[in-house]
Amino acid sequence: MSDSKRYGTYHHGDLHNALIVAAAELIEEHGSVDFAMAEAARRAGVSSAAPYRHFRDREALLDAVAQVAFIALDQLTRDVAASHPRGSESCIIALGKAYLGFVTDHPQFYDLMWGDQGLRITERDLANSGFYVLQDAVSAWCEATEIRDEDTLGLAVKLWATAHGLACLAMNRTVDRFMADADIYALLESSTRTFLDGLRRNPAEKTRL
Repeated sequence: MSDSKRYGTYHHGDLHNALIVAAAELIEEHGSVDFAMAEAARRAGVSSAAPYRHFRDREALLDAVAQVAFIALDQLTRDVAASHPRGSESCIIALGKAYLGFVTDHPQFYDLMWGDQGLRITERDLANSGFYVLQDAVSAWCEATEIRDEDTLGLAVKLWATAHGLACLAMNRTVDRFMADADIYALLESSTRTFLDGLRRNPAEKTRL
């Protein structure tokens, strides 16, 4: 039986996305990005040669999976921001919790997005990481609380670092070694409120940090 008959179930326009889905499923199952291109082809129901019509190699397929993961994260943060009052403290906290949940719920994709594999991420990926949604929320909060002359980019980086750091510690179960049964979402909320309260009390001092 020829390849065209055996593997004719996919329309050419769909195979690109089918391979991305197949690769994402394999990453979830393996718990890592260590899968062969032939596995993705088999999962998608096509010949082992078919993926190379859409991706030059496995690295290109991994790049596509990472892009989809970043888009999913960006959409999540946009949905969260839209569900909270603009300029509110609750919006910033909710964004942090959403990021924390996304990373810890998808640990298999951490290395692809932020680890050694993630060193390949592009400016487009960073734009789709949800970070600028956080920066916008921080800017709106500063405006609402009449805090002026603040570097909102720097503030957003500090808040993002808190969420990212807690996510890493949670995935490695390091927090549990010091605080058994710790609620990482409560820790994030407490840390964020403390940070924002400090800004309200003395914004100039925070600016110099």
